[in-house]
Amino acid sequence: MGHVLTQAQKTLAGTGTPALTAVNRLDPRTRILGVCVFGVVVVALSSLGALTAALAVSVAFLLVSRLPILPTVKRMAAMDGFIIFMLVLFPFTVPGDTMFTIWGFDATWQGLGQAVEIALTANAVILALMTLVGSMEPVTMGHALYRLRCPEKLVHLMMFTIRYIEVLREEYLRLRAAMKVRAFRPSTSWHTYRTFGYLVGMILVRAIERSERILAAMKCRGFSGRIMLLQDFAYTRRDAVFGVVLIIVCAALFRLDATWP
Repeated sequence: MGHVLTQAQKTLAGTGTPALTAVNRLDPRTRILGVCVFGVVVVALSSLGALTAALAVSVAFLLVSRLPILPTVKRMAAMDGFIIFMLVLFPFTVPGDTMFTIWGFDATWQGLGQAVEIALTANAVILALMTLVGSMEPVTMGHALYRLRCPEKLVHLMMFTIRYIEVLREEYLRLRAAMKVRAFRPSTSWHTYRTFGYLVGMILVRAIERSERILAAMKCRGFSGRIMLLQDFAYTRRDAVFGVVLIIVCAALFRLDATWP
């Protein structure tokens, strides 16, 4: 996933984290399966106590992985920006006991509870995903997914998408720089709309031309449509211990969710 990030910070692991941590020593397949299991368990929880405990587990993952805390929190805040409007509107859309009234619209305690539940669930899952999978190199993740019997075409699609989103972004920035050099200033006019239409069209044209060059280069290197595995993965005792601990944690979360008043 590093190629979709900025040039200054490609992955969370590339921001000063030591190369070998407790998480990095795990098999990539274990990390992917672990975050899938943890995500399903967290989504199935409903009580605020259990969800708060799940978020605490994700924070523990962050501390164990020794990822840089500030960049990780900033990226979580960027994710929260997408759901903040939904969380603000939720108390006004769920019927229940009135908390306060604004312009005739009642905000309810039940709506606020559901908003907090969604926020805890999203943050717990995203933080675990960033900790266990976010620091993994895209090629390693692709190979791990292929080893987990994911469809080969989907793995190819994911790896090419991750790689070439950044290429398209660089092409867009180059065209925008050329427009600024020609003293273009966007405004509410047909000239601006027509210019941005040309911009999008030129990006598509250059993307097609580049894809043809890339396909030719891949064929020259003997690409036959199959994923060439460059490294072998092996489950170790460390992976087994991590799996057992994760199962115990998930069972404890379910128990807390069932007994929470």
